[in-house]
Amino acid sequence: MLRRLMRVSVLDGGEIAEVRRRHLAALAGELRARGLACRLAGPGESVLSVHGPGAGRRLMVVATPTGAGWSYLWPGGGMADVAAAPAVADRIRLLL
Repeated sequence: MLRRLMRVSVLDGGEIAEVRRRHLAALAGELRARGLACRLAGPGESVLSVHGPGAGRRLMVVATPTGAGWSYLWPGGGMADVAAAPAVADRIRLLL
């Protein structure tokens, strides 16, 4: 008999929100180090609003659980693992 193991999240909604904020705050630090302005926004600070210098361009970034962990998502099809926050900040800087 073949058994399948299912990965079950043991985090409740409050813990998920806190992990999300922690990942977004880490990215915010990387973005600020590159000269971009950003702030946590939305319900429960669930979105990172990023503002580019001068031209007034901005975009929103979310952090979401994925099968293997957590990923950042941003407009234009951007997606990367949260462990790659420095590289994500570089990519977003180029977009703005």
